[in-house]
Parts: sequence; C-alpha cells; structure tokens
Amino acid sequence: MNLPLNDQALPGWSLGESDTINDVVRRAARDFGDQPFLDVLGEIHSFADIQRESCRLANGLARLGVVKGQTVVTILDNNADAVLLWFALNKLGAISVPVNTAFKGEFLRHQLADAKAVVVIAETAYAERIGLIAEQLPDLRHIVHRGAAPEDSLGDKLLVPLEDVRSEDTSDPQVPVAAGDLAMLIYTGGTTGPSKGCMISHNYACNEARQIIVCHGRSRDSITWTPLPLFHLNATVTTVLCNLMIGARVVIYPRFSVSGFWPDIERSGANEANLLASIAPLLADAPDNETMERCYGQLNKVYSAPFPPELQQRWRDRFGVRHTVGGAGFGLTECAIVTMLPFGEPDKPNCAGRRCDSFDIRVVDDNDVELPYGTPGELIVRPLKPHVMFEGYWNRPADTLRVMRNMWFHTDDIGKIDEDGFFFFLDRKKDYLRRGGENISSYEMEKTFAEHPAIAEVAVHAVFSELSEDEVKVTAVLRPDAQIIEEELCRWAIERVPYYAVPRFIEFRRELPRSPVGRILKYNLRDEGVTASTWDRIKAGVMFEKR
Repeated sequence: MNLPLNDQALPGWSLGESDTINDVVRRAARDFGDQPFLDVLGEIHSFADIQRESCRLANGLARLGVVKGQTVVTILDNNADAVLLWFALNKLGAISVPVNTAFKGEFLRHQLADAKAVVVIAETAYAERIGLIAEQLPDLRHIVHRGAAPEDSLGDKLLVPLEDVRSEDTSDPQVPVAAGDLAMLIYTGGTTGPSKGCMISHNYACNEARQIIVCHGRSRDSITWTPLPLFHLNATVTTVLCNLMIGARVVIYPRFSVSGFWPDIERSGANEANLLASIAPLLADAPDNETMERCYGQLNKVYSAPFPPELQQRWRDRFGVRHTVGGAGFGLTECAIVTMLPFGEPDKPNCAGRRCDSFDIRVVDDNDVELPYGTPGELIVRPLKPHVMFEGYWNRPADTLRVMRNMWFHTDDIGKIDEDGFFFFLDRKKDYLRRGGENISSYEMEKTFAEHPAIAEVAVHAVFSELSEDEVKVTAVLRPDAQIIEEELCRWAIERVPYYAVPRFIEFRRELPRSPVGRILKYNLRDEGVTASTWDRIKAGVMFEKR
C-alpha cells in the first residue's frame, strides 16, 4: 500500500555531500591548528598534532609494507595512539579493522582470519592472546606491539615495537582516496552466524558524523566526554570524527568507572557526555560525592541509549544537566543513521527519530509488502545518496545478497512508522543478544560451549535484565555421566569468552525445546527466563577481571 506522508512526497535520490576522513583531518589541521582537540587523562593533542602524528605513523606503516586496500587489525585500548593509527591507516588508503579488546580464542581468531590481516597492531597483553592462535592465522606476518614485547612465543610472526613504526617523516602520504573507498571493517555481533565485517566507506563515516552534528546539536564550544571503546563507531565516528569536523574538543576516558566519572568531568571541563547502555543508570544510582556536587550544572548535554524519560529526568534533576538526548536516531552497523531527530525538535514518547534525507525506509510484511502507517512490520532500508550505507559484508557476497532482498536492506528489526514519519522500534525479529553496549554472537558463544567435553547440546540466549539491555543465559544438556556444576562451567567460560559475554545464568536441562523440524526454540527459552532451577553467577559471588 502506498500512503502519502502528510501529502508530502517521500525523498528521492540525490548526490549529497561527498567527503573522506583524510580530508576532514587535513581541514581540521588547517582551520583549527594548535587549538586543543584530543584529551586523554590530560594528555592533550591539538588538531595540528593529529595531522602531524598520524602522518608519522602512516609513513612508518608504509615502510612496513602497508598499502592501499590492505586490511590492518588494531586491538587497542582507549588512548591517543588508537585514534592516530586509525587516521594513519586511512591516509595510506588502508582499511582499519578495530577489534574488540575483550576478544580471545575463537572470537579473536575468527575476525583476524576473516579480515585476512597481514599486520596486527595490539597492546602487549592482547598480542599475547594472538600467540595462542598464531598457527591458525597463516596470513598474519607482522605484530606491532604497543608497549613491551610479548613474553610468550608468537610463532613465526615478526614483532615490531610501535615506537619503531613512528617515523620522523611528517609529510602527508597523499595517497589518492575517494569517498567511496573503504575506511573500516566493523564486525557485526554475529547473532545468527559468524560475525561479518561491514565494509564502511569514508563517506559513510563522514555522513554519519554530519548527522550527529544535527542530532546532538554539537558546536565549536562542545567538549564531549566519552568512555566508549574506540573499536565501535559510537566513539570513533559519532564522537571523534564528528567533533573533528567542527573544531570541537573530545575527551576520551580509557575505561568507564563510576568512581572515575565525575573527577574526569571536572578535570577536563567537559560539557557533554556520550554514554551508552548501563552507564547512565549506574551513575544515576551512585551515592553523592563532593566532586559530583561541584560539577552540578557543568554538563550541558548527555546522550545515551537506552535513555528512558524517567532516567533522563533524574539526570536533569540530580546533576543539573540542561539537555538529555535518548531517542535522537536509529541505525545499525550496516546503515546509520536511518531515522533521526534534529536537536531541539519536539519528539514523541518512545520514538527513535523520523525519516531523514539520507535513507528511504519502509515497514513491510514477510512478503515485502509495505504496511499502512502505525502497523508493525520489518524495517527495510535503502540509501538516497552515494556511499552512506555499508558496501556489503567483507568477502561474503552471498550474505550481502541475502540481506538485500528486492534490493532493500532487511534489518530484522520490527517497528512502525506513523503519519508524521516518526519511527518506533518495537523488537528484534530474531533472537538477539546485547549486553553492556556490546552485541554478542550467540553462534560463536554456542560454538565455544560446545567444545566443553561435558556439553551435549547448548543454547545461548538473552533473558530480561533489571538494569538495562539483556543478561546472557546458557541453557545446556549434559552428556551422559558428565560431572560438572554450573559454577565450574562459568569459570571455564571466563577464560574463553569476552568478559561482557560471560553468562550470568546457567541452567542444565534434560532436553531443549525444538520446532517440528528440529530447530531449538530460543524464543521459548527467552520467554521462560530465569527458572527455579537456574544458577545465578552474581548470587553465587563469582567475580572476574573485566578485560
């Protein structure tokens, strides 16, 4: 059914604005020079510093053999080098592949092997994890380590200190890079199979940054603080690149902690905070302290998702925040931001923005027939400008075609659009795992648990969390005569899965619910949630290091 949008024609194709990350860096150095840009615990880098230091690293990486079109994996904590190396790789026309620092074992092996990286740049501790899987990475030749040389053997891989890569040559490589060239591979959560690398072009990143300027009302006066990891677009594009475009400052915090939040807000003079997931409720529930009281009214804007209205009100009342932003937009790694709301425009309760000029969106039934306004269905998306959406999945053309049925990207998200163009997200079409701001691959989790000799069958799924997002539950069938308790399995998992994916709940059953064709019914398990026979890691007092 074709319905008009308040009698206004839906937007059509346009050329839009075309840009590259490299040109953004160059313009910022030219226009803002020695003004401060990047602040990491008081280590300040100006706009000119960013240009100069990224050129030094680019020239050093070129001597190492990095060339245009090559993928380079980075496994780095939140620090200035993580930003500089991203820009350095892009200056060479290379493709930056930032990998989650919590990854180990199969999670890490899959992404390094899939990206076919010849060079990996990693913190020392993360480089040592590569040693355990080095024999399974035939493409990998060089490991550039940030910090001391790894103590463990890394097989035949060549070790190079990052400081040896930092060239004295500060000239700009001037490698020709177009707006449609790839800047990054960002891996999906892999909730329905192995995680896939989303090919992100320079213009995709720049377009999303421009959208955030509008959604968040960023300006030259913004000093945006974030603890979000630099292996996600939320930190790299919507914080760093966005502020670089307009000459605003960015404060990167190495790792979120409740106790460290207000002291660094005070130290840095931040007037905006870009948060996510459980961070906002944790800070709202934290006890008063003197630093918090001194910072009352300092934060002009706070962004978070999810950020329900009652939690936003608590931030305004308790911390004196003038503007809280929660539902400013909706997007996925494959396409962002597909719905958005300019800062200051009136919204509707629980909406996730409205139609914008970068994407055509529709809500359809299972046969891709468009549904009337207000009717729930699957959100499908296509671009209205060149290179504002992902370029497909890295080396997976069949998977790309599968999600592009009828030449529309199928999000697997259920929502509805009203007569005014506002979008309301309702649910995930398939079973979905998200914890602590991270997507979790149920496929890779199940593959990991299936390797335990006591496990016959396993389903990894989400259950409701009283804090935010999901809790992870493992429901398993043990092999005959297996001798294992839930806590033992949990401690085994701590050594093999990312910290945020360690299950809170474990339940052993005689069998798993299945469909008539034998598929495990995860939605049944999710609906059943925490049963009487479910073991709880938190109640059991099991603790572990979160890194």
